[in-house]
Amino acid sequence: MLKVLQACVRHQVCVRRQVCVRRQVWSSVSSAAQRGSDTAEGRGVTRGGVRSCTVDPNLQEQFVFVEFTDPEDDPQQEERRILHQFRAASAAGSPGSAAGSPGSAVGSPGSAAGSAAQLTPHKHLRSLEHQLQVLRSGDQQEAELDSLIQFQDVDFLLDDSVTATKKKKKKEAGGGKGEHKIFGTPDVDEPVSNTCCQGCGALLHCTSTAVPGYLPSEKFKELQQEGRLGGATCQRCHLLTHHHQALNLQLPREQYKDVVRQVRAHKALVLLVVDLLDLPDSIIPDLPELVGANKHIVVLGNKVDLLPADAPNYLQRIKRQLLQYCQDSGFAAQVTDVHLISAKTGFGVEGLISSLQRSWKYKGDVYLVGCANAGKSTLFNTLLESDYCKSRAADVIHKATISPWPGTTLNLLKFPIINPTPYRMFRRQQRLQEVLQQTEEELSQDELRRMQRLSKQGYLVGRVGRTFRTNASPSEEIQFDPDSLAFGEDGEPTATAPSRPSSELTHNELKDTHWLYDTPGIMKELDILSLLTEHEVKLVVPTQAIIPRTFVLKPGTSLFIGALARIDYLQGQTSCWFSVVASSRVPVHVTSLEKADGIYEKHAGHVLLGVPVGGLERMKEFPALVPQEVRVEGRGQLEAAADITLSSAGWVAVTAVEGDQLLLKVHGPQTAGFSVRTPPLLPHIISLKGQRIPKSVAYKPLKAAGLLDRGLSVSSAKTPQLKKKKKKN
Repeated sequence: MLKVLQACVRHQVCVRRQVCVRRQVWSSVSSAAQRGSDTAEGRGVTRGGVRSCTVDPNLQEQFVFVEFTDPEDDPQQEERRILHQFRAASAAGSPGSAAGSPGSAVGSPGSAAGSAAQLTPHKHLRSLEHQLQVLRSGDQQEAELDSLIQFQDVDFLLDDSVTATKKKKKKEAGGGKGEHKIFGTPDVDEPVSNTCCQGCGALLHCTSTAVPGYLPSEKFKELQQEGRLGGATCQRCHLLTHHHQALNLQLPREQYKDVVRQVRAHKALVLLVVDLLDLPDSIIPDLPELVGANKHIVVLGNKVDLLPADAPNYLQRIKRQLLQYCQDSGFAAQVTDVHLISAKTGFGVEGLISSLQRSWKYKGDVYLVGCANAGKSTLFNTLLESDYCKSRAADVIHKATISPWPGTTLNLLKFPIINPTPYRMFRRQQRLQEVLQQTEEELSQDELRRMQRLSKQGYLVGRVGRTFRTNASPSEEIQFDPDSLAFGEDGEPTATAPSRPSSELTHNELKDTHWLYDTPGIMKELDILSLLTEHEVKLVVPTQAIIPRTFVLKPGTSLFIGALARIDYLQGQTSCWFSVVASSRVPVHVTSLEKADGIYEKHAGHVLLGVPVGGLERMKEFPALVPQEVRVEGRGQLEAAADITLSSAGWVAVTAVEGDQLLLKVHGPQTAGFSVRTPPLLPHIISLKGQRIPKSVAYKPLKAAGLLDRGLSVSSAKTPQLKKKKKKN
């Protein structure tokens, strides 16, 4: 920096000398012009208001060079020498010098040029002293070049909004808080590792960005050299987890099934995860062929927290209907139990764990199997933080990547199952009894906040805890598991002596253990999510408690569910009710049959219909709606006759007068797989409609009350926080 400053000093002295000489010539020329004379040394001519001059080529400019010395010898002495030489150079242009004597034409104290020549060296001297002081203090910072230059067009003033937008883009380009900067290039020469991604299960590599498990070559080689590749996640999982961005990466459908077929050769228990919002399409029809006809199957109806209670004992009715669908698929003989759970809120999970520890115990491995987007990875993470997993493994094993995008899990993920010895079962039962007797005042602040947050997102809320932990107690008292001594295996003590934490499980911890595996989701043949983009999937897949929206339609009217589906009411004796059970972010629009085609052509892709998003350009890619006729017989004004299922987007329950014959026409993409479901899943959903909104065909939606599962059974009593919420509503 000091060398650069010396060069700047030399440049400033040279420029100052040139300016002084030119000012001498210009002053002489101006004087000659005023006297009307024209000399050979300088000539001043005014032509059209523009003044020109000619400089004497024989006049030689004088330059002063500052001698260079190494600043490392004596920095203080070097600074003083530069200042001394700069003052000497400045004195050459002072009024006492030959060039600036009082008798000269340029250096007269009364002239403007002479005043400028006197003030300029002092300004440069003060600037130089200030820079040297900053150098000595070590606080010099690099200034941005753009901040030193300001441009403003007089005719085109810069708008403040444009300036703010540029600053925002510049800030984003520089990297904001929590932003993931995609960098690096693939390296085709680097071999694929034998380490799997902790988020999706794909093998980590850096050869190609289009292959699952990709990491940038710079990151991949760095982690491999440091030995930390075993705990890493691929770039796709990182984007899904931290930035909610889904890369368009899908494997062939048969490749997902090939991974699940590995279950056939093992003694295992199959946990079939079914999406209750997509019944019966989310039940795998050829499940015995994939896992084997000799496997025991436990059916888990997931996402029950999103369904409202249309009548008392509605959970038992859903459980019976789910078992009937399994019987229709041909594997009811292998089903040993049916559970309704919520992997997100924890409802029914503690009961599932207790059932597995009593029935299956420790006989073999357990596999989570189901269709894509059924919630297997969410259940995997919930069980990882429960009594079903070895206590220390929950702190070591990475959670599975979760997203609404189908096909997130690409290979097997696993965690070790705890051995349910009698002592552990006794301790677990004690904890569940204590949880059952807890009141709101005894709950921690974190638990209260969690219950309040989940009660807003779902109707059914549960509590999943851990009986055995590896954290040391404050008194550092060593508590051991007597079963670990009796059975000769390493157990999970409730507290251990302080020791150095390990990032991997030891051989003794994993000896003779059994595992719970999370398998890739089976891709459905007909699914509307395969036609949507990443943003549209987030809008369509319900993540909050569904509040049914009911509309009364007369013959000759149409009901739009976004731009995804359209239901025409063609024939019927009286009006009937359509209850839409779908995400609240998908708009519903009712119009006459004559205007339906025009509204779809004009508003598809725009705000009115909502989904898909992207205007006319997006609708050119979206498949056309294909009509199909549906006939429904009414069963009364208090019971729905049938459900028109909209694949993973939900369904529409149709309620009509008993005996009324309805003719409907359902429009939807041919590859979406819309169908009619009888009997309906929630037949009494019409009871959840509120009062009729004046001058409209809509009813006010009502949200059903929520229940709390404390781990043993469904409690009919509401929690205190749920009661407060109901009063506010």
